[in-house]
Amino acid sequence: MMIESCEKLNNQAINLAASGNFEEAIACLKRAITIEKENYLLWFNLGITYRDAGELQKAKEAVEKAFIMNPEDGEIIETLAHLSLTLGNMDEARRYTILGINIQPENAHIWNTTGVVFFKSGEYEEASIAFEQALILNPYYYDALYNLRDTYEELGNKAGYESCVEKLKLWNN
Repeated sequence: MMIESCEKLNNQAINLAASGNFEEAIACLKRAITIEKENYLLWFNLGITYRDAGELQKAKEAVEKAFIMNPEDGEIIETLAHLSLTLGNMDEARRYTILGINIQPENAHIWNTTGVVFFKSGEYEEASIAFEQALILNPYYYDALYNLRDTYEELGNKAGYESCVEKLKLWNN
């Protein structure tokens, strides 16, 4: 008789999800959670798998459980911000990005996500500050530079826009 372990089920789920077998991956993660209900990583992976399967509300619910267990994890917070944004809950997305910046001010990804929240809210000055901060933290962060270019365009900042365009050309070669 083989004893199931959470680690084996989790690894199996990751492999299944990577090959697009989301239903089976979700089943493995749910089984692992019955063994270890308080393992935040299993809940997070379940959320990511639901997200990749296109089940965004279930994804958010699973990631929220991971967040309750581990409220200091920047990746969990950023994922919740993204899911809230995708589900159209701007206020919630903003709360998660602010929390993420307070917990991990050196996380370029959370700054970029913050910029996206501001941009989608039409707050272009705030968006540019967030994207600039992401690029200070990681000068090679393509998405942040791309987003900053679009923000500068909205602001009518021609010099900033041109600078971003030139850098993006260099990166695309």
